[in-house]
Amino acid sequence: MTTATTSAPAPSDAGERGALTIGGTAVERIAATAVTEVDGVGGSASRVLGVSVGSEDLDRSAKVTATVAGDTASLTVRLSIGYPRSVRQTTDAVREHLISRVRELTGLAVERVDITVTALHTAQADTRRVQ
Repeated sequence: MTTATTSAPAPSDAGERGALTIGGTAVERIAATAVTEVDGVGGSASRVLGVSVGSEDLDRSAKVTATVAGDTASLTVRLSIGYPRSVRQTTDAVREHLISRVRELTGLAVERVDITVTALHTAQADTRRVQ
């Protein structure tokens, strides 16, 4: 009795199977989520014609704009930081974390991360009472 054997095609190089393009919007969402993974960092208020609209607090997500060119990305981030954290140490931690996470999740090398700190927040929530 004879049995037929079939062989799977040899694996090909990834470049031969097709191209992968990661859009700027996808990188922006990944980076905005990665920012929230750093302790003491929150989002910024939305802006209309350069004017802040709404509140800036630690519960909002950071605003990220990404520019993707080939296999590199540049990020611009707007965020808020909890007071009394060091702005320099916190932004350095955010920058390092973004470079690492974006590379890990997308394979893109982040060549630049510009950060604007829009607010500092105290431990207590800013609540106002009507008297």
